[in-house]
Amino acid sequence: MTSIEEVQTASETPLYNIGVVSRMTGITMATLRAWERRYEFAVSKRTLGGHRLYSERDIFRLRWIKQRIDEGMQTAQAIHALRHQEQTGQAVLTESALANRRRAAVEPFFTLEKVDWEDRNTHFASIKQRVLDSLIHRDTQGSDELLAQTLVLVPPESLILNVIRPVMYEIGDLWENGKISVATEHQATNYLRQRLLMWMVNSPAPRSQHSIILACAPDEWHEGSLLIMGALLRRRLWPVIYLGQAVPLADLAKYVRDVNPSLVVLVAMTENSAGNLMEWPQWMPESATRGMPIIGFGGLVFVEKPEWRLKIPGIYLGSTFEEGILTIEKLVRE
Repeated sequence: MTSIEEVQTASETPLYNIGVVSRMTGITMATLRAWERRYEFAVSKRTLGGHRLYSERDIFRLRWIKQRIDEGMQTAQAIHALRHQEQTGQAVLTESALANRRRAAVEPFFTLEKVDWEDRNTHFASIKQRVLDSLIHRDTQGSDELLAQTLVLVPPESLILNVIRPVMYEIGDLWENGKISVATEHQATNYLRQRLLMWMVNSPAPRSQHSIILACAPDEWHEGSLLIMGALLRRRLWPVIYLGQAVPLADLAKYVRDVNPSLVVLVAMTENSAGNLMEWPQWMPESATRGMPIIGFGGLVFVEKPEWRLKIPGIYLGSTFEEGILTIEKLVRE
């Protein structure tokens, strides 16, 4: 990786017109003009005829911003983060840095990008607590800033597993124990839900193959785990169809026949919703007899009461998200 001092030595000679820069960065010309107008970024030079010209350094900076947006940052936050990092001498803008992040998304094993922190767990615990506090006090702008600052240092996978996941669980516990109101719990949960959906939608283009369907069991309304799984799978470039909460088996079966996915992931958090999954072979006999598409399942009830793993037809995906991702990838590849 190259430091900000090295990047600043890149040529600042204005050579490239806006059309060339658009093709080199993947940012539309309309967006480039809008960013310059709204954020004064990147401020292009002009020819005598008034046409925009950009330098090599401008292209590095634009590519960095686009990558952060693809990872879930808002445009203004990404630009602010870049300027802050340039001022403090910590930014990494090179092609190799972007390539490293892309490679991390498609490695066969679930690994998290290493961060140069003395005590990784302590830092994540601190960020988690600050995000939790901001959501409890209904300060979503503060949460945005904390997540944006963290995304400068780590990829979304790390943020999801080490911050979003524990915050989502603690919000639920606080509500169940009467320490926050229903309204506060709904606002916080929906805030986290929107971020996970954003990562699902804004992740890089998926692999060209049959999709993975994600659905909650009938009568299962807790979709946090399913959202996290969907975001992680999309970050690893798997094509995902997210169906969400409480999907009736009859409707799911028809949808599966129409879409022909490679795998269906079913999530249940309680014994009641897990019991509903016992009936899926009646609705999808092709999967029950031929194993195509593959039916996998997981959720809290299977972790806390392992005996339920033997009651549900299909493949148990694992007790953690990491195990689940590895199992899904193994099944789909095979």
